This record gives sequence, C-alpha cells and structure tokens, in this order.
Amino acid sequence: MKYYSTLLFLVFFVTFSAFSQEKVIKYTVANGETINQIAVKFKVTPYDIYALNPDARSGIKPNTVLLIPANGTKSAAAKTETAVAKTGGNTKEIIHEVQPKETFYSIEKKYGISDEALKAANPTLEKTGVQIGQKLVIPAKGSAAKSLVAAEKPAKEKAQEKYVYHDVVAKETKFSIAKQYGITIEELEKRNPEIVSNLPIGYRLTIKGKAPKTETSNPAVTTAAKPVETAKKATTYMEYQVKPKETFYSLGRTFHISQEELTALNPSLSEGVKEGMVLKVPAGYLAPAPIIPQQQPVEKAIESPNTGGSIQIVDKVKSETVSVNPEVVELTKKRGQNERKKLVLLLPFNLAKMQNDTASTANRIKNDKFLNMTLDFYSGAMMAIDSAKTLKLPIDVAIYDSQETKTTSNVSTLIAQNKLQDAHAVIGPFYQSNAEATANTLRMYNVPVISPLSKDKANPIDNLYQTIPSNDVVRNAMFDYMRAKNGNIVAVVDKKKESVISYIKQNQKGVVFAALTETGGLDVANLKSLLLPNRMNYVVMETGNTAMVKSTIKALLDAQKTCQVQLVILEPNSTLDTDEISFDNLVKLKLMYPSVTRESDEPGVLIFDKEYRLKNKINPNTYATRGFDVTFDTMMRLVQGKTYQETADLMTTEQVDNKFQFYKKEDGGHANKGVYILYYDTDLTLKVAN
Repeated sequence: MKYYSTLLFLVFFVTFSAFSQEKVIKYTVANGETINQIAVKFKVTPYDIYALNPDARSGIKPNTVLLIPANGTKSAAAKTETAVAKTGGNTKEIIHEVQPKETFYSIEKKYGISDEALKAANPTLEKTGVQIGQKLVIPAKGSAAKSLVAAEKPAKEKAQEKYVYHDVVAKETKFSIAKQYGITIEELEKRNPEIVSNLPIGYRLTIKGKAPKTETSNPAVTTAAKPVETAKKATTYMEYQVKPKETFYSLGRTFHISQEELTALNPSLSEGVKEGMVLKVPAGYLAPAPIIPQQQPVEKAIESPNTGGSIQIVDKVKSETVSVNPEVVELTKKRGQNERKKLVLLLPFNLAKMQNDTASTANRIKNDKFLNMTLDFYSGAMMAIDSAKTLKLPIDVAIYDSQETKTTSNVSTLIAQNKLQDAHAVIGPFYQSNAEATANTLRMYNVPVISPLSKDKANPIDNLYQTIPSNDVVRNAMFDYMRAKNGNIVAVVDKKKESVISYIKQNQKGVVFAALTETGGLDVANLKSLLLPNRMNYVVMETGNTAMVKSTIKALLDAQKTCQVQLVILEPNSTLDTDEISFDNLVKLKLMYPSVTRESDEPGVLIFDKEYRLKNKINPNTYATRGFDVTFDTMMRLVQGKTYQETADLMTTEQVDNKFQFYKKEDGGHANKGVYILYYDTDLTLKVAN
C-alpha cells in the first residue's frame, strides 16, 4: 500500500512539474521574506500562493521553494503593454502606473497638468484617491480628458478584480497596512469591522473584494478575532480638542497612535500641534472616571468579592504573554498541588471616611486621585480573581479595607481579629510605612507581605517583597545591558544633574563623560572624539536643557555616518516631549531607556485589554494592569507546590505589563529587578531589546 502511495505521488509530481513549466515559477524564499512581500513582488495575491503551496499557511522559512503563478506577472505586463499601446495613434494620452509615495501633486507636476484635468480623466480618483499600482490616464496638455475611456477602464478592471487579503503579522498597525495597499484606515475598518477595537496578530484582513474569512492556526488569535457586537456598533472616531502643552508624543501615548497615523487623520497637523485644535482621533481611548463595582455595595464587595464574569480565555492569555527569555517561568503550566490557599488584599477604600464625608460619592470619585488609583487597582485584581476561578485554582480570597493614610492603617485591628495570620500571602497596604508595619507584625507567622505600588526604598524585613524596582535597580539594568553588548558608554550630563553625575561616578566605572563648554553647553568636538568606530556607542543623555538636547542629537546624527550610535536616557525626559525636538530624529537614533513596564501588542496582552474593556467599559490604565499582574502572579505562585518565598527565590515570571524577578537583598527582605529595556524602532513602535 505504501508503495502505491509513493508511486501515485511520483506520477502526480511529474505530471504537475510538466504542467508547471508553463503555468508556475519556482521561487526560493530569501531570509526575512513574507508571503505578502512575495505576492507583491510577483503581482499576485497571497491566496494564489497559498493555493499552490498549502503548507505555507503555517509559515515559511529561508530557502523554502514556493510555486508562484506565472500568469500574474505576465498578465500584468500584458495589461501594461495594452494600455501603452492604446496611447498611440492620434491621441497623446499616457497611461501612468502609480508608484509608492506618489501623490496627486507629484503626478500633476511630473506631467504638467492641472488637478481638474487629472480627475476629469480619472473620475474614480475623487472617491479612491491615489493608490499604489493604479493605472491613471494622463491627458495631453491643454486638451479635454476623454472621460468615457477613463470610465470604461475602471469598469473593466472591477469586473476582473480578484479579492486580496492580508494576514496580520507582529508589530503591524492599521496605518502601515493601509499605507502598504494604498487605502485609508477608514476603508480598511469598513471592510473589516472586527478590527475597530484591536488588530489581532494572525487575523485575515480583506483588502479588496469579498475574501472568505478562513480560520487561523492559532486558537487564541481566532478567539480574539471574533467580532464583538458592541465594537461594531461603536463610533470609530471622535473629536478631541488639544489641551495646553500637548504634543505628538503625548497624543500618541493617549490614543495609542503614531504621529504618521495622527497626521493622516488630521492633515492640519502638518504645521504642528496647536492648543485648541479639534482633532479626529480613535474613540474609546479616553477613559472616564473609574467605576465602583456594581451589583452590590462596596462594603459587601470588600467582605465577599464578586468573582463572577469569568474570562473564558484567560489560560490562553497567560500562555501567550510569556517572554521568550528561557529564565521566565510560565506558572500556568507548573501547578503543583491542590491544597487550598488563602490570599488577602488590603486596599485603601477608606469607607468610613467616605460615609462621614458630606460630599457625594460621585464627587469624591471625581476629585480623589488616591481613591481613583485604589479603584483601578481593585478592578484589575478582580480580573485576576475571575481568572483564578476560570482556572479552578484552590484559592480563597479575602479583601479588607486597610483604611490608610500615610502614617496610619487598621491592620492592627485586622490582626487582633485574627484575619491575617493564617494567610499564605498578603497584598498591600499601599503606603510603604504601612506595608513595613504589616510585614513586621506578620513576620512571626511567616506570612509574606507584597508591597504592590510603593517605589520607596524598603527597610530590611525578611517577609517583605517590594514589587516595583527601585530607581537604582532600574538604572543599573540599563548599564548592565550596555555592558553586556560590549558597548562604549559615553555620558552627556548637565551640570544641574548632580545626583546623576554622582551615581555614575560611584556605581558605573568606565563611563566617559563628554566635556562641557565654559557656559555649560556641550563640547560637540569632544563628544565626537569619544565615539569609537568599531563598537556600538551608547550615549547616555541626562539634561533638561533644550539647546543641549538639540546639539547632542545633531552631533549623534552626524556621527552615524562613521560609527554606530544609540541614544539612551535613564528616566523620562519631558524636554523630549516637546515639538522643538523632532520625534523622527529620536527614532533614527533608536532612543532607548529602562522601564518597569512594557508596551506589548502580543496576542495575550490584546486579549486582556479587550476583556477588561468588555467588563469595565473603559481601557485598563497602569494601576488596573498592575492590579491584575500582582494579584494573578501571587495566586499562581501559591499553587506551585512551594511556598511563596521559595517561588520568589527560584522563579522569574512575566504577566501583562510587569516582570517579577525577586532577589534577596544583602541587608534583608526581597526586591524586584524585573526591568525592561525599551527602544524606538524604525517602524515607530516600542520594542523590548534582547
């Protein structure tokens, strides 16, 4: 039987090979090429390639031999020849094929014709705009366009038009895809209403025609790509009035959109961002005030947390968000035992104070930033509790109001009532002093206390776990990365940044400081002399002086002609968030910095964002995401068959935005050194450096 199968395959192969000599082309895939790029190269659709190469749907590798339909290139050439041939005879009309980056203006200038004449000869331009690969009739100078010929041509093309689709790959955006095919974002979303709220990796987009939606190989992506009725009905865009001191950078972070995308939606921005401008922006990114959990009073929610509304795909969320770093452990696959655990959350709702306050609850939520932060963290924690319920984790969760101020809390009362001593872990309180007091009291019971939000340096307490890396840990991570890359590290530091100068001199040996002039400016010649041609040069810039920032950036752009240079900052710099500093130049220098959180578009992260929006009707902010990450990470550590302390010593974990890599401090206690090194890539996206 096996012999006959082999024989049949050989007969088919020989027959197909003979047939393919006329109908197909054999093409060897180059390193880094995608199906979409190959389809564009041969002027065929990805569907045509998949039809001849079914295995390519699961991905292609360098040196893979693909069969490409030969009629695509031939027919394209034939159409061009036919079109050009029609230009002969008595008419002087020309057929022009639109090239990338061409516009109405550039085409009209090239042929010396007016805007009216071009559009008269090509009536569809009013609706479609200029599209890459489009054939345009260029009328003779001064003559009336033959609109009948122009009208017949699009009609014929439309009759022969095949559908075109595009499979979304990592790091692609709506803007980049729309630009690739010469369409607008609105047109892309109109054809694909499922992507209004997000753009899942692996999702198949319809570009032209009515391509059938086929299932993708990734089940998590398929789940995320299912259309949500509320998303379809939601308004895609809204109007937004620019506030004082807002820039492209700040608007981009607010609405999750690049400068190019924003400008494409608002051409007036080509002259810069101005206060009072009314912009067209994606709807749904301006979150209203946090909402107190519904269905039951806050007091009951705290005594008995609502764990309804489980996330049915949360196990996929966790399996997708794990880093490729081998030291990061995926806890959802390492559950060790079924003994029930108890987790306690101490959150500062300050209900007694709220009840005694004459102001309404709505006004308090509107004006009390600390309460807003608490409610955001609580909403994320509730998502984690729902996730634990879906995974059927053997964990009981109790949430108590810690009634905090900077110096007081009700933890001693809770301990007197014997509510914390039997916990396997306690998350909170928020204020550092209160977290330390709680850890000191619970030390004798060996209960780990996880400080979720404090950035203060912690006192040495064995059972205290600081989840936010300290400033020095963040800085050290940046220098460790640069040294690991064998980089030449040069520092450009303003005289006013005395603490930074002191830190580098005391902790980072071998870093060379660029000289400053007598007036305190940068000595550009000296900076360039410190750059080495045979190594990567990391230039750490710490200054708020606009002139020094500009001179540093200009010097580094010049230096890129002879050596490798990357710009580095150690902490957020508001000077870079102004219109005086070109964002494009920062991208050219691949601006890099350390961060305790990442900005990821991995499928799992997108699913979390989507599920949070569905449940809370707003987008998760930093505190909400941290509430999820800290709570879910703690619960997963408790079900590993080890104590929380043991998992902290052994396991590095990663959740939606945060990494947890605990280490024992020399003087006692535990701190987190989970830091991301982020940089701006040439496609304007933030990436995590390897």
